[in-house]
Amino acid sequence: MSEMMEKDAKIYVAGHRGMVGSAIVRELQRQGYTNIITRTHSELDLTRQDAVERFFEAEKPEYVFLAAAKVGGILGNATAKADFMYDNMILEMNVIHSAWQNGCKKLEFLGSSCIYPRMAPQPMKEDCLLTSALEQTNEAYALAKISGLKYCEYLNTQYGTDYISVMPTNLYGPNDNYHPTHSHVLPALIRRFHEAKVSGAESVTCWGDGSPLREFLYVDDLANLCVFLMNHYSGNETVNAGTGKELTIRELTELVAKVVGYTGRIEWDTSKPNGTPRKLLDVSKAAALGWTYKTELEEGIRLSYEDFLSNPMRAER
Repeated sequence: MSEMMEKDAKIYVAGHRGMVGSAIVRELQRQGYTNIITRTHSELDLTRQDAVERFFEAEKPEYVFLAAAKVGGILGNATAKADFMYDNMILEMNVIHSAWQNGCKKLEFLGSSCIYPRMAPQPMKEDCLLTSALEQTNEAYALAKISGLKYCEYLNTQYGTDYISVMPTNLYGPNDNYHPTHSHVLPALIRRFHEAKVSGAESVTCWGDGSPLREFLYVDDLANLCVFLMNHYSGNETVNAGTGKELTIRELTELVAKVVGYTGRIEWDTSKPNGTPRKLLDVSKAAALGWTYKTELEEGIRLSYEDFLSNPMRAER
């Protein structure tokens, strides 16, 4: 069993300004951890090996949550594969390697469910990793994340470290990205229905036919699991983070419209692609460890919409 983090242990959260990293910082503070260290990108560029090595030598964090990553939607992932691979690979290798060199007690690596094969049996178990081909559109990002996960595993087996990884499903919540072309499906829908409501648009058109099934996890629930795993899990295999529940994109769209208060028509452009028909994580491993999610989707969307409204600049990103 894993050793619990002391409340005054020095904890470094990499990527603390992102949706996941900021949620982890909130959760640590909520649980009474008092010695959290962070660095903005301008203070510490994680893709610069010398800078990362200097930071770890000076600070020597006991625990590291590695939530920093270069991320993007389908468009970014498909058109800038070289950038996504290089930045993510170099960033995670720098952080994990420097943590190991400087005696970090435990590190937790945040991945993504896109690491699993495109045609993996559903729901996807942790052990389906590397059993068949990846989804082409985000292959570069997935390969980088798989490399980070495997580097943690190899350090554990070769040097006896206690480095773990967690693979979240689709995430949403405070600090999400609502950019018109670079955002994921749920925040994109929040923005579109909000703008349609404000402008009085009679209808909103969505891509595909609404049939694909998707799973969504509220980011504060993920953060709660991340801290839980840091305190209660050790092992080479990753741990899936999700709800184990899915709904169609059509149902999701209707739910977002309801929460936002948009009462016009929703139309479907079936000439546009649907994407993968189903992506559901098997969450029995986290459940067996004693963890389950708390925030139901409608409540989570309501909290996300409040966050969107509270920050007018959010939509400009």
